[in-house]
Amino acid sequence: MEIRVYYEDTDAAGVVYHSNYLNFMERGRTELFRTHGLIVSQLAAEGFIFPVVRVEADFKAPAFHDDLLRIETNPVTTGGSSFQLAQRIIRENDRKIIVDALVTLACINLSGKPVRIPAEVLSFLKSTLQTAK
Repeated sequence: MEIRVYYEDTDAAGVVYHSNYLNFMERGRTELFRTHGLIVSQLAAEGFIFPVVRVEADFKAPAFHDDLLRIETNPVTTGGSSFQLAQRIIRENDRKIIVDALVTLACINLSGKPVRIPAEVLSFLKSTLQTAK
């Protein structure tokens, strides 16, 4: 998925503020699910919530106002109630890697208790697993 960097995404130096990359990655995860027919809000209404429990991120280069960024999101591991996604943010015009991340998500119910990943989500994750980069 692509995201344009807006002025509001940057700090006083005109560089994307580091925490905004987490927002961009959240959008990437949501859209990955959507492209496979899984709507995150619908899953939540059914009692399945996927909070981020760990992020390992390497910030490799800055992004700036008006850059066009591509967010790549790929499943790399899955378990009974958690999974990991490799996420990469790349600047489109020069293909420079901006952020490389490994994000771990849990599957919990509305009470906050771990539950098994629903079958349709697990099937999608397993069918698209890739090797972590």
